[in-house]
Amino acid sequence: MTAVPVTEDAVPPAGNPLVVLENVNKHFGALHVLQDIDLTIGRGEVVVVIGPSGSGKSTLCRAINRLEAIDSGRIAIDGKPLPAEGRELARLRADVGMVFQSFNLFAHKTVLQNVTLGQIRVRKSEKNAAEQRARDLLDRVGVGSQADKYPAQLSGGQQQRVAIARALAMNPKVMLFDEPTSALDPEMINEVLEVMRQLAQEGMTMVVVTHEMGFARSAANRVVFMADGRIVEQATPEQFFSNPRSDRAKDFLSKILHH
Repeated sequence: MTAVPVTEDAVPPAGNPLVVLENVNKHFGALHVLQDIDLTIGRGEVVVVIGPSGSGKSTLCRAINRLEAIDSGRIAIDGKPLPAEGRELARLRADVGMVFQSFNLFAHKTVLQNVTLGQIRVRKSEKNAAEQRARDLLDRVGVGSQADKYPAQLSGGQQQRVAIARALAMNPKVMLFDEPTSALDPEMINEVLEVMRQLAQEGMTMVVVTHEMGFARSAANRVVFMADGRIVEQATPEQFFSNPRSDRAKDFLSKILHH
């Protein structure tokens, strides 16, 4: 299935680019998981990436902070190309917050310690200042009373909100969310999406890989639809959900919106 070109007026301008991907390709063995990806994300923009399983969405998200190395092409954050390794890469990752579907909290550290660790080690913050910022952020995401507990003592929704606070504690320029609600029980999904909606309203630059179409409709500036390793279509949520232009997107939406 060839990608359908999208007319310029279907895609909101990405003014003041923060994340730029140019002709990005990635293979896993014989599988070409990212094919000639071009994508520019503007400062303060919320881009939601959707598509069928195996379409390359998570790989795209992980390539932006080099958790997945690309085979060819270029990725830049705030005008600087992604470093290959070493201290420069660690510094860049501090600017690119990442929230995974599996929380990735340190089980042997308290919630407060999880949120202060990166501030102290990477940002070189003083411990008292790091703890104050951590407590402020835990309050902000609604889990301030859990600061002295360990992750195993929290619900999945609470753990994911701690993971969001941990990423925010680094003062990132952009936040990446890789299916942040897919491991949660249904009743916990909304509490995490609500925190994400608040971040979007406050102007945080966000790239969100998700199956939550309600979030895409309500919080995204732009929907990027991927299939078979390519960006097939991108448009405003209103345009995409009411009038998808490609057959592939129409087929995808008919399956997920009417099941």
